[in-house]
Amino acid sequence: MKHGNRYGLHRVLDPQGVLPQTALRVNNAMGEGDLYDNEILCDVETLNVDSASFTQIETQADGDKAKIAEIMKGIVAERGKHQNPVTGSGGMFIGRVNKIGEALVGKIDLKPGDRIASLVSLSLTPLRIDAIKEIRPDIDQVDIDGQAILFESGLWAKLPDDMSPTLALSVLDVAGAVPQVARLVKPGDTVLVIGAGGKSGMLCLHEARKRVGVSGCVIANTNGAASTERAKGLGLADHVFAANATQPVEVLQHVEALTGGKLCDVVINCANVPNTEMASILSCRDRGAVYFFSMAVSFTKAALGAEGVGKDVDMFIGNGYARHHADISLNVLRENPRLHEIFTKLYA
Repeated sequence: MKHGNRYGLHRVLDPQGVLPQTALRVNNAMGEGDLYDNEILCDVETLNVDSASFTQIETQADGDKAKIAEIMKGIVAERGKHQNPVTGSGGMFIGRVNKIGEALVGKIDLKPGDRIASLVSLSLTPLRIDAIKEIRPDIDQVDIDGQAILFESGLWAKLPDDMSPTLALSVLDVAGAVPQVARLVKPGDTVLVIGAGGKSGMLCLHEARKRVGVSGCVIANTNGAASTERAKGLGLADHVFAANATQPVEVLQHVEALTGGKLCDVVINCANVPNTEMASILSCRDRGAVYFFSMAVSFTKAALGAEGVGKDVDMFIGNGYARHHADISLNVLRENPRLHEIFTKLYA
């Protein structure tokens, strides 16, 4: 087998010298002679497309599943990976290990046949789609026949035995959010979760509630009847209000009323649409923290927007990885039976 670079540089086609996530095209050849000694070849069963990416693709396709499939196949054919050219984001996959490169044998706790979830983005993962079998727009999941490559540096998790693969995938797709919330939120804080009725939003509500304790306050912002009812049904938020987060003044007015004008210590943005930066920033008190987990967020809009309104807040970009994030996030469902019930109904 050929020797590969730890970070997958050997798969980059254009432009040369950049990492696979930045690359416009990667080599997705996966035949017998195409594999490198530090790669893991996986047979892919399901893609969990990043929420911002799937929303954009679905909008572009006017909700037509055949067009969604055509767009997804086109992205992979052009790029060798599923990186949405509009949002720049990808998602993750579940599948079975097909082959392990000889340089990794005995060094990792994996063997052919193990069922795993990738914990790195599809935006850097060499992927081949042979067929799209089923599209589930409500949960951003697509069943396929195909294969993918994980690099030596790539993160993965064995699927747990106590929940279905699709349920675990829905949590692992947003696993980076929960531990970051745990780091930012302190007892007694007032916390706003924007997009609180979605996957990452509901998990963040749980963690925020746990961290603020009895002296803190959790506020949930939703948009739409279904997400509002989900957020209310969890019983984790002290207040739930429905408002379009792309309308910052409207959101600010709600937050001012609920906090007596004090605003929030921490704002967590889990929205899956663009232009929610200023609702997050305006809702945060000076010297507070805004955590942008959403892949639809623009760094430029956030940075210049905060400057433009004179807001001195610390802004954090949502890192998809935190140490032990897979176990931490899966344990949220084990800790919260109601959340487990809702996730099972939606994603299992």
